[in-house]
Amino acid sequence: MATIIRETQDLTYLNWAHARNSSGTAGTFLKSSAVIGGYKKYYKLSNFDAGKGVIGHECINEIIVDRLLDIFHIEHLNYELINADIEVDGRIYNTYLCASYDFKERGESKASLDDYYRLNALPGESHYDFCVRMGWRDYIDRMLVVDYLVLNRDRHGANIEILRNSRAQTVRPAPLFDHGLSLLCTCSSDEEAKAFDIMGDKQCNNFIGSRSTFDNLSLLTKESVKLTGILKPKHKKELFEGMDGVLSDVFIDRIWDMIYGRYKVYESLPNIR
Repeated sequence: MATIIRETQDLTYLNWAHARNSSGTAGTFLKSSAVIGGYKKYYKLSNFDAGKGVIGHECINEIIVDRLLDIFHIEHLNYELINADIEVDGRIYNTYLCASYDFKERGESKASLDDYYRLNALPGESHYDFCVRMGWRDYIDRMLVVDYLVLNRDRHGANIEILRNSRAQTVRPAPLFDHGLSLLCTCSSDEEAKAFDIMGDKQCNNFIGSRSTFDNLSLLTKESVKLTGILKPKHKKELFEGMDGVLSDVFIDRIWDMIYGRYKVYESLPNIR
């Protein structure tokens, strides 16, 4: 299970690089890295505003989705949620941030799926059909389901990576990663969370299929591999363990209702029975 470190850590030594939010909303996502025990560790903040500090909760979303993927036994990047003091542009902030280690194995290099597709696709071949031809259908189908369950807004072609080992002559999709722009990421208050349409079909930045995570479920067939594991009400405790005081009760309840409600829709689809 993804861990939460609640005791404040001093990470003021990290240098943060700016990466604009690709969703088009105001704010900035900041990333950093450090070598810990010989291994590279990556850090990222939730949405950051120079005047207000950290104003988002994307890092918390990463932990929730991390745990959800554990329930379904889907390979994914493992995150820690860390309470830390950080320094940005000479100011100290206290926040929860995400940390993870590199998922590449020794000898592997990575490429975004959109670049790999551009170099290897057949004329007129769709992004989905290309992945099927490459033998990645099960991976993509599971990804489409997960993105619907959490309403992932940002599954563009660089948020799916391909790992290559030229010596071993292997090519594989990377573990699923980067789910911060999902769930109630656009809500900044309990009132907004209460008003959010948790079953709504929002426009999302999808490389595979259409801009609708719900419509993308139509790519699934009876031959698609179903999710391993069954989501049950008891899993709410598992998803949100340790988040008291980190996330409000309103957000916890709304996020759970969103995930479980969408899961029941997925289960009812005739094309996957």
